Amino acid sequence: MYNGGLEGLHYSRLSQINRENVSRLQVAWTFDAGDAFPGSEMECNPIVVNGVLYATTPSVNVVALEASTGKLIWRFDPNVDPKDPSRKVRAMGKLRSRGVAYWEDGAEQRIFVTARQYLYALDARTGKPVPAFGNSGRIDLRNDLGRPPDLWVTMTSPGIVYKDLLIIGSGVAETLPAPPGDIRGYDVRTGKLRWSFHTIPRPGELGYDTWPKDAWKYSGGANDWTGLTLDTRRGWVFAATGSAASDFYGANRTGDNLFANSVLVLKAETGERVWHYQTVHHDIWDRDLPAPPALVTVTRDGRRVEAVAQTTKSGYVFLFDRDTGAPLFPIESKNYPASDVPGETTAPTQPLPTVPEPFARQQLTSDMLTQRTPDAHQQALERFQKIRSAGQFVPGSREGTIVFPGFDGGAEWGGPAFDPESHLLYVNANEMAWILRLVEQKPSAKTVSGREIYLRECSTCHGRNMRGTPPEFPSLIGLKTRYSDGDVAMLIAQGAGRMPGFARLGHEQIHALLDFVYYGKKTNVKSTGPSPFDMKFVADGYNKFLDSEGYPAISPPWGTLNAINLDTGRIVWKLPLGEYPELAAQGMTNTGSENYGGPVVTAGGLLFIAATSYDKKIHAFDKETGKLLWEATLPAAGNATPATYEVNGRQFVVIAAGGGKSKDPSGASIVAYALP
Repeated sequence: MYNGGLEGLHYSRLSQINRENVSRLQVAWTFDAGDAFPGSEMECNPIVVNGVLYATTPSVNVVALEASTGKLIWRFDPNVDPKDPSRKVRAMGKLRSRGVAYWEDGAEQRIFVTARQYLYALDARTGKPVPAFGNSGRIDLRNDLGRPPDLWVTMTSPGIVYKDLLIIGSGVAETLPAPPGDIRGYDVRTGKLRWSFHTIPRPGELGYDTWPKDAWKYSGGANDWTGLTLDTRRGWVFAATGSAASDFYGANRTGDNLFANSVLVLKAETGERVWHYQTVHHDIWDRDLPAPPALVTVTRDGRRVEAVAQTTKSGYVFLFDRDTGAPLFPIESKNYPASDVPGETTAPTQPLPTVPEPFARQQLTSDMLTQRTPDAHQQALERFQKIRSAGQFVPGSREGTIVFPGFDGGAEWGGPAFDPESHLLYVNANEMAWILRLVEQKPSAKTVSGREIYLRECSTCHGRNMRGTPPEFPSLIGLKTRYSDGDVAMLIAQGAGRMPGFARLGHEQIHALLDFVYYGKKTNVKSTGPSPFDMKFVADGYNKFLDSEGYPAISPPWGTLNAINLDTGRIVWKLPLGEYPELAAQGMTNTGSENYGGPVVTAGGLLFIAATSYDKKIHAFDKETGKLLWEATLPAAGNATPATYEVNGRQFVVIAAGGGKSKDPSGASIVAYALP
């Protein structure tokens, strides 16, 4: 199953590959799915069942491979129109899929996967949709949320199976309008909804008073997009939720906004809340909890304690008693400054653990700016002196506020690995600074131009200048050279990847927007008037703090790998993870780099991790010391979590190598390694 087990530990008992022989690893087989496209990603953590490996590809095809040879058994393409197999939906934008879920009962074996807004049930032996599930093998995730069915909903991470239930989170838009992030339990056989937990509480539900009166009708987000973990003995499912929409300005959602940014524990059978802990109040920094809670066992005062470890983008680990939710290390409630942006009401305090110590730096100061070249340093200093930088939970501002660690963490979606032998938690982290700048929106007028629609709806992701921050948020400059106007119109209306659809704007506004982004024309159309989704302020884009050559404007490390003892809270070792090959060639090595995807730890004394976006390597470290024991270069960056498994007495390590986070070409390879 996803992340190697129900508990989300990323741990394997296999030891055939170990410290003594890992240097002899070689490629055992490679499978190229052949469906990479510019900017595509491949974030899948494969699963292996009965000698068959199941994985997703850049276009969210599902492939079943012989796990010992990589030979294709079957392939399912959700982009083919079932009514017209000759018609295929074109891949536009990033289509993220981190894997699949598996269920069996006797002769029945099913694979569950999500593509766009549809959750499919496939026969695990043939790859064909199961007719008895939902509507001809799929259900529409936009249903059952109490909102209009044209809002964007998907799943980037697979659900989790408990008995005859498939329990799921969701991915939703990060700006309004967006649906709520209800956690839902579906019947695995029929696709019928069995229960929902409302992460934006409705009248009479716990947490309702932490939102405005009618927020449950219009607010969105507070969704678990990272996946779930499960304690089968207790019958509890564990979720980690993200921020409420919109991410960076919360004037229309005053209050703490429970159950956003929360570790949330539910009864798996019914969806009833057991306990929760909110890690950020009224989040306006995109501080989603980035990975599922890890169900660990630690030693406290000489006794074993079953616990929950939650990594965060801010660079901290929260550790809770699994039964009660009580913190196992002290958590301090600290005061933070109020926002000076009109309309915003920030939470006066935020909780941060005192132990373990943070695994990422917490405040960017002038002495931490890049020294790569004198010019780069001077440029960084001049920019730095014009913006705010005062540590965690400093509100966004009109001149710009440093968020450090940045919007991608600290910790991110790959999640940690936990070694039950040593009680070490392994966390890879980004150490990048981003700039949160808020821009005031014009009030609604009788007419509106395509540019004004763009600034209101699109500029948070693609920037006010349409240049985006590629490859994560692509530039819209030169769309004519890449897509037809019909493709772009469909993309605007329907959405793709992380981009929501904008069908609600109506025909005239969509075409005014198309005229602006595609043709550069200024077309005025009738305004639809004020909307409950209008924000007085929006962020001006996802802007990393970079120097003029595109490198981080801060001193290394830019990415790290950390081993934290959860018994003591002490960081046992830390090392830079990744580097830029062109800088390494100039003698600037071991800088670390942005990294996406998690580690796997084994009983053979090893920690396997790829994740590094620029050097395209997969690594094996000694799990006790952090010493590098082996590495290999992949066809594209392995921005995914590896898997390890044994077939016919032979242990394999496999990684999805899809790239997509750097300027290098994307790929579609699954690469397996084994001993000779």
